[in-house]
Amino acid sequence: MEKISGSLWSVRMRASRKGKKRRLSGGKSGEEKAIHVSGAEGLYASCEIPRIVDGYLKRAINHPRGLPDTITLTIEKVNEEPLAIPLLPVSTIVCQSPHEARRVICSLLSEAGLSREVIERGIRIAAGNEVMRGASLIRSVSGIRAEPDTLRGVRVSRLGIERSSERRLSRGLARGGINTSTVKEAVVLASKVASCGGVVAELCISDDPHYTTGYVASAGLGYVRVTKIKDPGSMSGGRIFFVEEKADVSPIIDYLEKIPVIATLPPRDRVSR
Repeated sequence: MEKISGSLWSVRMRASRKGKKRRLSGGKSGEEKAIHVSGAEGLYASCEIPRIVDGYLKRAINHPRGLPDTITLTIEKVNEEPLAIPLLPVSTIVCQSPHEARRVICSLLSEAGLSREVIERGIRIAAGNEVMRGASLIRSVSGIRAEPDTLRGVRVSRLGIERSSERRLSRGLARGGINTSTVKEAVVLASKVASCGGVVAELCISDDPHYTTGYVASAGLGYVRVTKIKDPGSMSGGRIFFVEEKADVSPIIDYLEKIPVIATLPPRDRVSR
C-alpha cells in the first residue's frame, strides 16, 4: 500500500462510567466494572486538534447512553507515515423490522463466504446485552472467538481520511440524507478493517439506543448500511470481525490497533444511496 507523507496526530477519546462492583468468592466486593459510554478517534493535522477535541468532549458529555464520570483524551504525534487504503463504497438496504434486517445480514455475510452457524453466532454476540469495549474476532469456519481478551476486544485505531476524499464522501452521503459524523467515521473504520489481510467481513450493531442502523462490510461487499437492525431504545450492540479460520490473529490485531492509515476515494465517486 502507498505511504502518505505529512505530520499527523492521533486524537482518541474514551468515555465511561463506573458500574456495579463484581462479587468475589466469599461475598466480598471486587473492582468496579467500567461501562463504556462513547468513543471516537482519528488522525488530524495539528491545526485541527482544538476543533476535534471540542467536538469529542461534547459528544462524550451529551451521549444517549448517559453521562460518563471519566473522559480520557489521548493526543499523540504519529511518527510513522500512514498507509493509503481505499475507502469502501457506501450503499443502504432499507428494512421494515429487525427480523427482516437479520435476514439481510445473513444473506450478505453468506455472500462473503460465511456459514449460517458462524453468522448466527456473530449476531448473538453483536446483539448481546454486554457492552463490548472493542470488537470480537470470530473464526470463519469454527465460530470460535479468537481475541486474546474478550472483555477488552480489539480496538481499531490510528485511522483517518484524506481531506478531498472526505469532502467527496460528504457530498455523496448528503445526497442520501446521511451525512453525519457517525456514518463517516464508521465508513473509515470499516475501510481499515476491510483492508486488513485475514479479515473476511465485519458486522456492526451500534449500542446507541437511538441509532438503529447497523452495517455489514468487506472488501467485496463495500460498506452496506442495514436499517432497523434493532428496536429503538435497545442498549445492546457490538462489533464483530470474522477472520480466516487459520489466520494468525497477532498481526491482524497489530495492524488494526497500531498501523496508521488514511482512507482515500478512487478517481470516480462511488458513494451511492
